[in-house]
Amino acid sequence: MSEDKLQEAIGRLKHASVRITPQRHAVLDFLINAKSHPTADDIYKALEGKFPNMSVATVYNNLRVFREIGLVRELTYGDASSRFDYNTSKHYHVICESCGKIVDFDYPSLDEVESLAEKVTGFEVSHHRMEIYGTCPDCKTTH
Repeated sequence: MSEDKLQEAIGRLKHASVRITPQRHAVLDFLINAKSHPTADDIYKALEGKFPNMSVATVYNNLRVFREIGLVRELTYGDASSRFDYNTSKHYHVICESCGKIVDFDYPSLDEVESLAEKVTGFEVSHHRMEIYGTCPDCKTTH
C-alpha cells in the first residue's frame, strides 16, 4: 500500500517536472510511512544516518516543494514547529497537550458550518480547521 502511494507521489512530482533525487525520495518515503506528523527536524534526524551530507535546509526545501504540489499539508499549532502530514484529505487532528503527539481523526466534514459562517458573516469561506486537545494514552499512563 505505501509502495503504491510512493509511486503515485513520484508520478505527481515527475508530472510537475520535479527531479527525483535520492534525498527527495527518502523524505517522501519517510512521510508516507510516518504514523506521526513529523517536524522537519524529525525527518532530518531519521534520515541523517543514511544521508550524512543532507542538511536540514534540504529537508525544508523538499517539504516546501511537496507542499506547493499538494502532496503534504503543513500543520501549524501555536509556537511549536510545523509538522507535516502526507494525508491531504479532509480530516481533523487530536493533539496531546503533554507530549504534542498529533493523531488523525476522521469525521464527516463540517461543510455546513462553512455555509452558515458565510451566511452569518458575509465572508467568503475558503476552509476551516478543527483541533481537539487532550492527553494521549501514553501520557495518561505515565502521569
